[in-house]
Amino acid sequence: MASLPPAIDSLITELSKLPSIGRKSAQRLAFHLMRVDEEQVLQLSDAIRALRERLRLCRICGNVTEGEECEICRDPRRDRTSICVVEQPIDVLQIEASDVHRGLYHVLHGTLSPLRGITADDLKIAELEERLDTDPPPSEVILALNPSVDGDVTATYLAQRIEERGISVTRLGTGVPVGGSLEYTDAVTLRRAFEGRRKI
Repeated sequence: MASLPPAIDSLITELSKLPSIGRKSAQRLAFHLMRVDEEQVLQLSDAIRALRERLRLCRICGNVTEGEECEICRDPRRDRTSICVVEQPIDVLQIEASDVHRGLYHVLHGTLSPLRGITADDLKIAELEERLDTDPPPSEVILALNPSVDGDVTATYLAQRIEERGISVTRLGTGVPVGGSLEYTDAVTLRRAFEGRRKI
């Protein structure tokens, strides 16, 4: 069996490390990039480099931004009495697309996972608690975490910490399937989940 040139084999290996990209998909992408104009490949390369060089985390909520604060945190029209807690920045994008939340966000960058050794110190929980201790504090925290074992563990942990401060805590209601991901949830389902959120 003929082996691939090292340059394309290396690209396939790197592409196959991306989420949802197996070896076959990586091969198709690599051969596609080999066929397109050099300018298109350079634009892709520049976009990836810019992503690494310019993007950072918002100092307030942990969302991705190119400045010190993200666009949502800077927007004076947002409802500052409500904070929606999500696992990843892509969840903010999904909720914003559904237009169901006009408050602020807080991105944890993961969930608690005892089996994988992920503790509260590995997440942006301390930063969330700092925001809750401001004067005046928010009146509601919405836990928009994925309905998984780790999401449930994290929600229970956060609910206890938040309720100790006398702040109302709700979690998304029915609509988002157990084992599902906010990233793949359609706007109608997400809207129903927000409307059906319940106190923990």
